[in-house]
Amino acid sequence: MDRITMSEQDRNELEWQEVSREHIVQDKWIDFRKSVYRFPDGTEFGPFYSYSRRDYVVIVATDPEGNYICVRQYRQGIREITTEFPAGGIERTDGKTYRSGRGESASAEDALETAKRELQEETGYISEEWKHLITIPSNATIADNYGHIFYAANCRKEKEQDLDDSEFLHVVLHTEDEIDQLVSQGKFQQAMHVLGWLLAKRA
Repeated sequence: MDRITMSEQDRNELEWQEVSREHIVQDKWIDFRKSVYRFPDGTEFGPFYSYSRRDYVVIVATDPEGNYICVRQYRQGIREITTEFPAGGIERTDGKTYRSGRGESASAEDALETAKRELQEETGYISEEWKHLITIPSNATIADNYGHIFYAANCRKEKEQDLDDSEFLHVVLHTEDEIDQLVSQGKFQQAMHVLGWLLAKRA
């Protein structure tokens, strides 16, 4: 059996079936659900909590001198000020705020346009050299949204920041060694951003 390709046997023996669903919170920001699932052996399990949020982009960006363009901002989840790469949610064109089913990840075109916009709005930098690094589930255990990670090279400062009302962040430039140090010390505190960093270094 091909160890990489998913077989029909895998699906039949492993896939859960949702028996019931309750929307605990469903607004424009999140669809937070409580479900009961039937396992492949016929037993049922619940409650199982999951949520839908917007797909988003992360931009690993460098200037012509090889510095990495980062932002510092407060993250309420861990209640700390973090250093990370520019990032932001994808505004869907179909009127939906977030995903509502399997296979609804944002298009590559929407993701790239969002990445260009977020880089400019959060930092004032723009780039003509873009590379898609990966599109990957944000948290496959309990969420159905995807992160789209890009690398932007030779960025140049074009204008000042254009931040949303809820955004308060500072732009800071870091060398490769400085980011390596932040990552190794656990001070670069967004998992998807660390993934982007490792992929950008390998690309």
